[in-house]
Amino acid sequence: MERVLTLKELNRATLARQLLLERKKIGALAAIERLAGLQAQWPPSPYIGLWSRVTGFRREALERALLNGEVVKPTVMRGTLHLVTTRDYPIFWWALRDMPTWYDETHLAHALRALKGVRRLAEMAPLTHKQGLAYLEEEHGHGDELTRRRIFHAVRRHAHLLHAPESALWRGRPTGVFHPYPEPDDVEVLAARTALVRRYLGAFGPSSRADIADWSGLRVADFAQALDALEPLRRFRDENGRELLDLPRAPLPPPDTPAPVRFLPKWDNTLLAHADRRRVLPEELRRSVIAKNGDVTQTFLVDGVVAGSWTADRAGNVTLTPFAPLPRAARRDVEDEQARLETWLR
Repeated sequence: MERVLTLKELNRATLARQLLLERKKIGALAAIERLAGLQAQWPPSPYIGLWSRVTGFRREALERALLNGEVVKPTVMRGTLHLVTTRDYPIFWWALRDMPTWYDETHLAHALRALKGVRRLAEMAPLTHKQGLAYLEEEHGHGDELTRRRIFHAVRRHAHLLHAPESALWRGRPTGVFHPYPEPDDVEVLAARTALVRRYLGAFGPSSRADIADWSGLRVADFAQALDALEPLRRFRDENGRELLDLPRAPLPPPDTPAPVRFLPKWDNTLLAHADRRRVLPEELRRSVIAKNGDVTQTFLVDGVVAGSWTADRAGNVTLTPFAPLPRAARRDVEDEQARLETWLR
């Protein structure tokens, strides 16, 4: 009979794999790979995410990796921006190449016709979003702006036009400036998807098939063979009877394992990697954290779950907004971590 994992057990497993139970002495590149990429729609997010997870993390380490090309900023899972290492980019590209996203088959067909011309422009000089849309209108006659945007989104993915490194620096602006990246080495799609699912389970498991689909943007059928290739997998059930899959020997800490206060940045994948997010984000707080437009606020965790949001001004002063009154001991722990974050931000 399959073991039933409680919500608290799933919480501790996720925190352990996301390096949120204790900071690890690990390099930025190794951390990014271990975490299956870092959300990068807001430039400071990966930095704050690594600070919460990595002992002695310095912003300069990630900036150096971006500027020397060891880390790139592509559109990958769910059609959103992440930082991944150049070692991993071919895996993500081939695994997600056919992922349904913001464009449909018609937009993709137009994109493939415009691919070479747009890439040539980007090879001459970094290409702005505005220039890319203008090219599609002037050279290919796409007059409708929404259509142009969807075609250009497809062009960027399939022409390997990645966001310029400067857009991912600590003080970078999330502007649409793109530069051409070399065609990634061939990876057989099944092998790439198998590696992607293995990375996911290692970073977020135990998880359901719906969780994997929600995180990746792929359909369950797209990675069914990848799961077969990973057998033998451990199988569990959650408290609602749903099947959960996991890698052999992946950590499952006891549910009473202490979980320290942690501050998470905007769009942190810990809050976005499951269809059922209750293991970290209580359902009653979901609308307070995730807006209708998909924006995900900065949060802090108490005993492993979201307990409030936070903001920081330009001087590094952090303001807390608890979602409910905090017990005195928890409040003290939150304020201690707040002080450490303020020191680091300054």
